[in-house]
Amino acid sequence: MNGRALAVGLMAAWLVVSGAAARELRVADTHPADYPTVQALQHMARLVGERSRGTLTIKVLHSQVMGDEYETIQHVRAGALDMARVNLTPLNSLVPETIVPSLPYVFRSAEHLHRVMDGPIGAEISKAIERHGFVALAYYDAGARSFYNSRHPITTPADLKGLRIRVQQSPVAEAMVRALGADAQPLPYGQVGIGLDAGVIDGAENNWTAYHASGHCRSARYYSPTEHTMAPEVLLISRKVWDELSAAEQVLLRQGAHHSVTTLRTLWPAHERAARDAMAGMGVQTSTVDHAAFAKVLRPVQDRLANTAVLKDLLRRTRATE
Repeated sequence: MNGRALAVGLMAAWLVVSGAAARELRVADTHPADYPTVQALQHMARLVGERSRGTLTIKVLHSQVMGDEYETIQHVRAGALDMARVNLTPLNSLVPETIVPSLPYVFRSAEHLHRVMDGPIGAEISKAIERHGFVALAYYDAGARSFYNSRHPITTPADLKGLRIRVQQSPVAEAMVRALGADAQPLPYGQVGIGLDAGVIDGAENNWTAYHASGHCRSARYYSPTEHTMAPEVLLISRKVWDELSAAEQVLLRQGAHHSVTTLRTLWPAHERAARDAMAGMGVQTSTVDHAAFAKVLRPVQDRLANTAVLKDLLRRTRATE
């Protein structure tokens, strides 16, 4: 769509929505208010509120006030919550197509991830998600996930042997950690800090930004930048809620979501650098990782979990995307 056509479409949407009764949508995010995804959602909320002239507003509920990601997925699917920002990994059991972008070492870089998820493959995964009671509005970056623990530095897969590592509630996450010789412990995100403090788990895996924002860096001071997964995140809206919106409101939400992606991708690098810099003064030890050794162990996990014709094809095309 060219600039003039987009402007005309926006004006039409404003005029139609401005005559509608006011409606507030609630969107949940597990992270704190200053986290990049929450800020992106706040940007979307401002944009939609302004362009609808206040007839369609979005309230951002952050800091796990609606529960962990698994819980918010269930709430959205039931229509009890309008929208949620979640990682794709907790959707793996419900939507098999989300397995492929959740696999270890499937993305070569953030740029590769963007090309895959912004293109036909991302569109196919969105259609698959929509068969399960959602509409996928946008894909967000989630950084590269790495291991951290309270015991010792991790430089090779052998260093993970026997460690109790928290994983997301997903068959992909569990299979990956078990392949590395660790004891996979599926736990809700909000219980990781408690588990680390109590010694119930030895470590977990997440990106630099979440590692810092969650405070896990205080209990697990060994951070090993394995960067083993780059599973993106998705902004979901309940299909039930979506179908209740007018066509003009749906246009505004999609446009707001599109702009929020740009905001997120602008914010993310600076937040990640700030988190890394903050670690220097907190006693966090960062190890040098043998990425080739990790990739060698985890490559078979890709092929084992992409075990249907649909998933094999998605994986082949993801690998082939330049």
